[in-house]
Amino acid sequence: MDAAVAQSLTEPALLDRAEQALSALIAHDDWLPESYAKPSAEKYQQYLLYADPEGRYSVQSFVWAPGQGTPIHNHTVWGLVGVMRGAEHCSEYPMPGSAAMHCTHEHRLSRGEIDRVSPTIGDWHAVANAFDDQVSLSIHVYGADIGRIERSVFDPITQTIKPFTSGYSNDRAWITQR
Repeated sequence: MDAAVAQSLTEPALLDRAEQALSALIAHDDWLPESYAKPSAEKYQQYLLYADPEGRYSVQSFVWAPGQGTPIHNHTVWGLVGVMRGAEHCSEYPMPGSAAMHCTHEHRLSRGEIDRVSPTIGDWHAVANAFDDQVSLSIHVYGADIGRIERSVFDPITQTIKPFTSGYSNDRAWITQR
């Protein structure tokens, strides 16, 4: 990722390079410490694995207990989601104000598959564990320290957008501690 973000690539070219790296990473399920793959009964877990010191990108593991999911939210930066265990269900939405806020496309990401998000290609979605009887885990790469930037959630009941900062389920990245 360091080499990819150091170049002045267009977003599509950067996503292509980053997707190659993420694909290689999620092809093997023997490197992630168990403490960063642990689900919680309360809500899905977002563990920071690495935050680039220059703020160019970050890497997280998302751990979904059975039935867990996110609200409708955006990212404000490019991102990749690669499923390493289980599967995820993704519901995509238009940018609020550009069209009626209803799901425009749904798809399932199975083990080894990667999805892309960004304000230029589609940035609003809700994600959930596709299984109601097993944990799913995905590795995410974003074009910023995603847990520290202000983003938005959409409330379909009140039809309002609210700011939020997701933070992390852990305080520090394990890679930077090694």
